[in-house]
Amino acid sequence: MEGKIRKFEEFVNERLRKDLEKVMISRDRVAQQIAQYLQLKTVIEMIQSKGVDREPLRTQVDLGCNFYMQAKIPDPSTICVNIGLGYYIQYTLPEAILHIDKRMDSLNAAADQLTVEAARIKAHIKTVLEGLREMQDIPAEDPIPHRPVW
Repeated sequence: MEGKIRKFEEFVNERLRKDLEKVMISRDRVAQQIAQYLQLKTVIEMIQSKGVDREPLRTQVDLGCNFYMQAKIPDPSTICVNIGLGYYIQYTLPEAILHIDKRMDSLNAAADQLTVEAARIKAHIKTVLEGLREMQDIPAEDPIPHRPVW
C-alpha cells in the first residue's frame, strides 16, 4: 500500500505539477503577446487620430532597461510588424490594425485553450489527492461553519 501511495505522490509532484507549470508559463507568454499587440494597436490608433501619419514623427525608443533614445520617423504612414520567426511585414496603418485584430483573436483563443488545459490538470491533481486522502484514511476537512451576520 505504501508503494502505491508513493507512486501516486510522485505522479502528482513529478508529472502533473510540472505539466501545470508548463501550461501556466505558456499562458503567461500568450498574455504578454496580447498585451504587446494591444499596446501597438493603441499607438497606431493614436497616430491615426492625431493625423500625424503624413508628416515626420519624433519619438523616444526604449533600447532596454528603460534607456530611451530620441528617434525621427520620416514616414509614419507604414509600420513593420513582426509576424514571427524573425520575419517582418510592412503594413499601412489600417492594414496593421486588421492584422493585429486577427492575431489577437487567435492569441485569445490560444489563451482560452491553455486556461481550459490548466483547469483540467488542476482537476486531475485534486482527484489524485482526494484518492490519496481516502487511501490513507485521512478524514475530509469540514468546511468552516459560517456565522450569521446579525
